[in-house]
Order: sequence, then structure tokens, then C-alpha cells
Amino acid sequence: MAETNKTEKKTSAKKTAAQQGAAKTKATMASPRKSPARKTAPAKKAVPKKTAATRKAASASKPKPEKTVKVTLVKSVIGTRASHRATVRGLGLRRIRHSVELEDTPAVRGMINKVGYLLRVEA
Repeated sequence: MAETNKTEKKTSAKKTAAQQGAAKTKATMASPRKSPARKTAPAKKAVPKKTAATRKAASASKPKPEKTVKVTLVKSVIGTRASHRATVRGLGLRRIRHSVELEDTPAVRGMINKVGYLLRVEA
């Protein structure tokens, strides 16, 4: 009879360990499913009010574009390569006869050269 009590205790101990293991696996499985804790927004810094004097100083310090280029879409982008369509959109052109004034930079010039067969360029 003493032997049966020992085996019962061992099996009950095994069950509790198995149950604990199952509880641990459930807990670890449930943790990725939980939504992440929301972060609070950082406090806003105080911004000084702009006066007329600071506005004039700010506008005077901005460099104005020296040269601009007027670009007009003349031909349709239907049937052209996807990269050419993306370049036309990158230039800001939406439809035929739509014109845009852009700064004359090497990047813009490269885009114009890529799809020049679709455009009319005016200095």
C-alpha cells in the first residue's frame, strides 16, 4: 500500500509539472499575439512666435532659384516603359499639354534627357 501512495504522488507531481509546462507554452504563445504597448507622443517644444522682422529675415535668407525650365508633356505615356512613366510623374506632369516649371538642376536635366521624346522643353 505504501508503494501505491508513492506512485500516486509521483504521477500527481508529474501532472502538475506537465500542467505547468503547458501553461508556460500557452503564455509564450499568447505573448506575440498581444498588441504592443502604445507609446505616448513626445512633448512639443515651445516655438517662438514669428514677427514681421523675423519673417523678412527668413525670406531674405532663402536662396531663390536662379534658373528654371518649363517642361510640357507633348506625347502620351501609353505604351512607354514603366520607368519612363514614373519619370514623367516624377517631373510633376499629369496629362498631355500639362506644363510645369522646375529648377534647372542636374537631376532634373537627367530626367528630361531620359524622357525627352515625350516632352517639349523651354528655358
